[in-house]
Amino acid sequence: MRYDLPIRCSERVSCDMPPIEEYGLRVLQIVPESIVDGEGLRYSIYLAGCIHACPGCHNPESWNPRAGRLLTESMLQGFIERIRSNVMLDGVTLSGGDPFYRPQGLSELLKRIKSATGLNIWCYTGYTLEELLAKEELRAPLPYIDVLVDGRYVAAERDPDLAFRGSRNQRIIYEPWRALCPNGGGE
Repeated sequence: MRYDLPIRCSERVSCDMPPIEEYGLRVLQIVPESIVDGEGLRYSIYLAGCIHACPGCHNPESWNPRAGRLLTESMLQGFIERIRSNVMLDGVTLSGGDPFYRPQGLSELLKRIKSATGLNIWCYTGYTLEELLAKEELRAPLPYIDVLVDGRYVAAERDPDLAFRGSRNQRIIYEPWRALCPNGGGE
């Protein structure tokens, strides 16, 4: 398949898209209506694989990159159909594990979801934005993410009163893609 997809920073990307299976993304869980994974009502996709292994992690079974089920084209199309048919949804959230465990697959998944639904996308990661920006392969998904929740979980900084985060070191970063654009995206 060939698509021309708009991305931020006034660029267009033309890409040949291999089947999603080729990226090796594995789905641990789908929560079709979540109110804890970002603002509003969200369709949450939990992916397998994490290198951070944060002590006290609430989801250590997600660290195993072979856990869950291989994401297939038919699964992805089913997700997209369910997302598009639920008019109450405010957006889509990717979590895990760490969705950035397979950054190329994450980019493709985000691109396809964003293109098909137009909804805002939140993504949780144990990396900081600065760590993502330091490596080209980790930067690639950022143009498709509207809100990034970054940073490893630190048990000593746990705060159950925080919205959408587990520890005080974690940040909610709106429009993280602006860090990729000249002048911070203020074109």
